[in-house]
Amino acid sequence: MIQKIKGTMDILPDETPLFRYIESVMRQEAEKYGFGEIRTPTFENTELFVRGVGDTTDVVQKEMYTFNDRDENRSISLRPEGTASVARAIIENGKCSDPMPLKYYYIISCFRHEKPQAGRSREFFQFGTEMFGSDSPMADATSIALANSVIKRLGLNNVKLCINSIGCRECRPKYRNALKEYLSSNADKLCDTCKERLEKNPLRVLDCKNPDCKLIAQNAPKTVEHLCESCKSKHEFLKSALSSMNIPYVEDPSIVRGLDYYTGTVFEFIAEGIGAQSTVCGGGRYDGLVESLGGPKLSGIGFGMGITRIILAMREAGVADIEARVPDLYIAALGERAAVQSLVITERLRQKGRFVECDVVGRSLKAQMKYANKISAKYTLILGDEEIDKGIAQLRDMNSGEQREVELSSFDI
Repeated sequence: MIQKIKGTMDILPDETPLFRYIESVMRQEAEKYGFGEIRTPTFENTELFVRGVGDTTDVVQKEMYTFNDRDENRSISLRPEGTASVARAIIENGKCSDPMPLKYYYIISCFRHEKPQAGRSREFFQFGTEMFGSDSPMADATSIALANSVIKRLGLNNVKLCINSIGCRECRPKYRNALKEYLSSNADKLCDTCKERLEKNPLRVLDCKNPDCKLIAQNAPKTVEHLCESCKSKHEFLKSALSSMNIPYVEDPSIVRGLDYYTGTVFEFIAEGIGAQSTVCGGGRYDGLVESLGGPKLSGIGFGMGITRIILAMREAGVADIEARVPDLYIAALGERAAVQSLVITERLRQKGRFVECDVVGRSLKAQMKYANKISAKYTLILGDEEIDKGIAQLRDMNSGEQREVELSSFDI
């Protein structure tokens, strides 16, 4: 038997109501904040992610699904995240000259070749937002407030917001040198991967999950201790704005995010009790991304929120019981004429927006009643050939069991 590929998932009809509910909340909140939906291709030129995400990241080096285009001699990759594609789209479609800020959201599938575990799959679903054209910390506060609003509306009160600033082009080199000097003195204790990172991108060492590297990172120089006056001022403003909006936060100097395009503000929302993959939302500022992809100098801030991890957090919090819609009416028919008439009534009621089912299998009347009960139909209309001749039918309330006679003319037949 052919089975699904490792790290992917089948989302069956009894699970999709929860997914649809979460996606609905995400869309409503994003649009309430003035964000419009954007849809980008599932695959892009590999160079987009190499330049945008960063060639020193694990995503580009180890995790992308990359292949050669059959028709053209070029490398293509399934998108591992959403930001680079949106940045490419605004450049290509001439949106950089539109009134600022540009505000977009998306709900997409992303693909990374990682070791599957709870909260981590090779195809995963992500809600993301991007805001271009403002370097003000007001934009940072708005982005975080939107993420917080989604999380709170979904009933998650066990999620902690952590923030940090990793500096800009002016102050980052000074911090990088201080960090590299500290890490070099502890190089013999670093894992092999972090020894490579030490030369290419030492900030990535701070994000390593290896216990020895985490222990070393605890005593590493802090980014906030090396910020320039502009970055320091923006960081202080952000903290003040979050406090004013009653959005609790903690400063966490270990947050650097895993992608090279991040600058300045970075943040994560972390859920307690869902295992190792506890970051349900992560984001930050990427002021040089558009420029690096061939566009104008344009600031940016955004986040990505993992839908599967949100579901794990909702289940842990006991707020994931979203009931599927049940039929308003089931029509149980006995006899050939009644069967045809049940189709007519069903279709007419469906066209009026009602959720109606009827038998298409050929069950006995007794089996149909059992089926109506199994699918939790609110009412059952019992219709036979004799009832058609009389222009009546029996309507049963499936909760109370009460049954009454109704005229078929009330169903517009």
